[in-house]
Amino acid sequence: MNENLPRGRGRRANQGFVSFTIVIPLLVAFAPPDNWRIHRAEAASIDVNEAVAGGLDWLVANQSRRGNWTANEGRYPTAMTALAGTALLLEGSTPTQGAYADSIAQAVDYLISRSRPNGLIGDPKTDDRYTYGHGFSMLFLSQVLGEEEDLARRSELIKVLEQAVEFSGRAQTKDGGWGYVSAKDGNDFDEGSTTITQVQGLRGCRNAGIPVPRETIDRAIAYIHKCTMPDGGVQYSSKGGGGRPAISAAAIACLFNAGEYDDTHVPRMLTYAEKHLGNIANAGFGHWHYAHYYYSQVMYREGGQKWSDYRRQIEKRLVAEATKDRAGVSWQQGYIGPVYTTATNLTILQLNNGMLPIYQR
Repeated sequence: MNENLPRGRGRRANQGFVSFTIVIPLLVAFAPPDNWRIHRAEAASIDVNEAVAGGLDWLVANQSRRGNWTANEGRYPTAMTALAGTALLLEGSTPTQGAYADSIAQAVDYLISRSRPNGLIGDPKTDDRYTYGHGFSMLFLSQVLGEEEDLARRSELIKVLEQAVEFSGRAQTKDGGWGYVSAKDGNDFDEGSTTITQVQGLRGCRNAGIPVPRETIDRAIAYIHKCTMPDGGVQYSSKGGGGRPAISAAAIACLFNAGEYDDTHVPRMLTYAEKHLGNIANAGFGHWHYAHYYYSQVMYREGGQKWSDYRRQIEKRLVAEATKDRAGVSWQQGYIGPVYTTATNLTILQLNNGMLPIYQR
């Protein structure tokens, strides 16, 4: 059965219930069409609002019947579902109201079904580097919790998130970070990008009223400090690896999420990030979309002229790079796949909506 058939927005209203025992689908990876250059030229003529609306429609059209999304080759189903669901939330829809309520609700159902007895949201057999999916899921579900009106459903979400927080605490390494898998499964290896997903997810849970041990956050902050180099760059891991612009931007966003607005490390981290990411055209550092997914959050929190200037530049570039087809608007750049790039770009383009507590100033 083809799990990628386009779906209507009102499908939830026509079904009696949503199954909570959802099986993981394998989605066929999307390859750029032969006439990509023509589509790109068409997309470049649209404005930001049209790009966002088309992008959200594209995500809905490419959601599986079981409620999830995947990266290329069917990878990262938990992480992709959480990222795509968050992009839909940023439009203003909730699991019960709005144009994308059906898709959001099914994404919630899917992620709840991925919650394991040990608290991990995800499946180690199909979610390689499963801490990404776990962190992004905590973030997405914590933003949903505040909009959930059904008491039984709220209780279910609270239980899932409480267990998820406990899992993150156990998965933390001795140095205070996280790796691609838990400290136990990964021989205590840690690295910056997965650490950031955990801290953002934990902060989202705490904002939603889920208890998060302060010690877990304090150890994560100490980890970021340890990884910050004299020039403000944040290195790949506590074991070394050199400063990385993408991880540096993510680390600043992480500190802001943790409430560390006056952290003494932030000024030089901001200087380093601006040097490498301030020029939108600079792509020499790798992981461009990942870097700006977090750098945009930093600039949005900075506000004022900095945000206005950055927003104007990033919107111009993202609209110009969009691909338009019958399903809507997407972004095909990057090796992870169009779901990832489209979801992260839509997050950037919708930050100014101020819809989600985790991204608000």
